[in-house]
Amino acid sequence: MFLENTVNHKEQFGWIEVICGSMFSGKTEELIRRLKRAQIARQKVEIFKPIIDTRYHDEKVISH
Repeated sequence: MFLENTVNHKEQFGWIEVICGSMFSGKTEELIRRLKRAQIARQKVEIFKPIIDTRYHDEKVISH
């Protein structure tokens, strides 16, 4: 049995997008750009960051 069938009985639609590329290819910049566009469009978005990734900030997504 899938988790979504037991938690919520109404249908919800969404998607996951993956931005991939080599190091320093602009992945984070593209992610931030898409986030800003979605916020302007008043869409609900979530970004997940590994808890062990504390290179630039503990909670924010930051590009170098």
